[in-house]
Amino acid sequence: MALAQQFSRMRARRAAARTRAAPAHLPHVVVVGAGFAGHAAARGLLRRLHGRARITVIDQRDHFVYLPLLPEVAVGTIEPRRVAIALNRSLRGAELITGAVDHVDIDARTVSWRDVDGGHGRTGYDRLVVAVGSVGKLLPIPGVAENAHGFRSISEALSLRDHVVRQVELASAAVDPAERAARLTFVTVGAGYTGTEVTAQGAALTALLVADRPTLAETPVRWMLLDHSARVLPGLDPRLSGVADRVLHERGVDVRTGTSISEAMPGAVRLSTGSEVPTHTLIWCVGVRPDPLVAALGLATDRGRLVVGTDLRVPDHPDIFACGDAAAVPDVTRHGAPTAMTAQHATRQGRLAARNIAASLGYGRARRYRHHDLGFVVELGGADAAANPLGVPLSGVAAAMVTRGFTCMRCRVTGYAWPWTGSSMPAPAGKRSR
Repeated sequence: MALAQQFSRMRARRAAARTRAAPAHLPHVVVVGAGFAGHAAARGLLRRLHGRARITVIDQRDHFVYLPLLPEVAVGTIEPRRVAIALNRSLRGAELITGAVDHVDIDARTVSWRDVDGGHGRTGYDRLVVAVGSVGKLLPIPGVAENAHGFRSISEALSLRDHVVRQVELASAAVDPAERAARLTFVTVGAGYTGTEVTAQGAALTALLVADRPTLAETPVRWMLLDHSARVLPGLDPRLSGVADRVLHERGVDVRTGTSISEAMPGAVRLSTGSEVPTHTLIWCVGVRPDPLVAALGLATDRGRLVVGTDLRVPDHPDIFACGDAAAVPDVTRHGAPTAMTAQHATRQGRLAARNIAASLGYGRARRYRHHDLGFVVELGGADAAANPLGVPLSGVAAAMVTRGFTCMRCRVTGYAWPWTGSSMPAPAGKRSR
């Protein structure tokens, strides 16, 4: 802990030195958040305003995480270091502050934050980018906060992997058949992208783990996927949803649509239907909500997201821009409805925010946000995936190739390493890797 504190102080001193060295007359652009939107905005600003402005990035983490690959981290097919990149590598030239923003004074144009050591700092801005992203959505269901596994960070993905492996080991050593069955029951709530991918790949992982333990030959592994919606992946084309549903059933997953949980307990969950399922594993993937800082700004919001124009500016506040999950950007391809909370939109909005901020400072011309979805990819593990690049529905090996190709393209854009180097995908349930 002492070593970590020393490194934190060193980073703070370096950031302070860079601040003192920057010419005072340069306009100051502060980017709050370094997720998909904030990271893209900062990279764009560094490219467009190099030597013309001070760029400061404030985030609670000192690295960018490619969140869509967390399911692969959870099952061990990708190493954690492959889905993260240090901000001091990808954002060279920016002033980096590791801390949580706790107040923005819009009238005084200042941003205040709290660092990892509990210290406080404050800086002024000429342009502000609100790109704080989203946090996990916790519904008011008894016991969820205490008993569920979240899935929004590398540490949570690793924790889930360790937990799943430990449950299989405990089940192998258990004498009581009821305890063994409970240890081998895994319940996922939320059948969106993350929940579907975690469940599909988790089922493949546990099939391999159980195959190596003869004591579990007579005890089936049970994965359950619950969602209030009428089908898995409700936001996708029904054909892609059908592909995912087929793969899940082939791997023995008990998919229950129109169903959720009403209570989570230390050794069981109660379903909304009233039945009780003994389990020691509850995985919570019920979507996201905008970061609480958005509401604390006191600006107009739409379903918790900042109201902005198609130029990403906040109305009546020309010095404030917002993008990504934190912003209700009008989607002109869908009659002005807010854009979906996806990495595709966040990345492109971040780049546009950088362009329009540069234009507001006299460099280049501003543009409106307009983006047609390139399609979606869902990695299901092994040779299974679902994808619809440019509206063409694919499944199986073809979809898996498209999925990795899309990730390769994102690697180039964000600057982190090709994630599958040195890793291998698990075989589908019932098939052993050789």
